[in-house]
Amino acid sequence: MGKHNELGKAGEQIAVDFLIDKGYHIKHRNYRYLKSEIDIIAQKGDILAIVEVRARSNDQIIPIAETITPKKIKLLVMGAHQYVTENALDTEVRFDIITILKNKKIFRIEHLEDAFYHF
Repeated sequence: MGKHNELGKAGEQIAVDFLIDKGYHIKHRNYRYLKSEIDIIAQKGDILAIVEVRARSNDQIIPIAETITPKKIKLLVMGAHQYVTENALDTEVRFDIITILKNKKIFRIEHLEDAFYHF
């Protein structure tokens, strides 16, 4: 497995642990629908958070959160809509980004709530 894949996998686990510490219940990890993949689906109270995790070892060229393209957003929205529909949920849906920046052995986590689009 490549170093970037290892960092991505470790980043997702760090994000899960972070969300649990913040009182979220993890409902699903790596949910897939057609070409859509949602890293984490978590619930806190009456809010369902669709969470995209981005992990990098440097942030010098472009901020991590800005690497999410309009195409990726469209796929996340499509996947979230399917998840809500197939589970017959009646809840507010929010799209979050968790960025994880690894600098040597230190991880810096940032949680951007309500990062884009509602439905």
